[in-house]
Amino acid sequence: MKLSHMDDKGNAKMVDVSAKENTKRTAKAYGRIEMRPETLELIVKNGLPKGDVFSTARIAGIMAAKKTWELIPMCHNISLTHVSVEFKIDRDRSAVEIFTTASSVGKTGVEMEALTAASVAALTIYDMAKAVDKEMVIADIYLLMKSGGKSGDWKRGSDEK
Repeated sequence: MKLSHMDDKGNAKMVDVSAKENTKRTAKAYGRIEMRPETLELIVKNGLPKGDVFSTARIAGIMAAKKTWELIPMCHNISLTHVSVEFKIDRDRSAVEIFTTASSVGKTGVEMEALTAASVAALTIYDMAKAVDKEMVIADIYLLMKSGGKSGDWKRGSDEK
């Protein structure tokens, strides 16, 4: 079975995964949003008028992961078993690092769900802090690892599966 988003005529299509086995699948992604040091301190001290940035960004990331199939063309609607969004403060870079995990038992991977969660969490942080810092930069959204499925395990920095 050829897994492709293109049909025999070169037209876009959703991949048919019906013949694939259900397996446990996990993906982890990373994102970062850089800002002025005073903006970072306002976020850390919960001093922004819009409220608790981390709680709101966490919920937004989780909700986005659950709706990835509505946002990214030809993604499958996946029943997620777990999504997490965690934050780490990097004062040296004046940034918030975002770490997401998405898991499922199914026929297709969850890389896009983890990446979408990181992206939307970063966008939510931007939205909540833009009144004090419009020059924030969302940077380096990428996949850290994936496990499960026919292609096996992969980890960033390793050419091996």
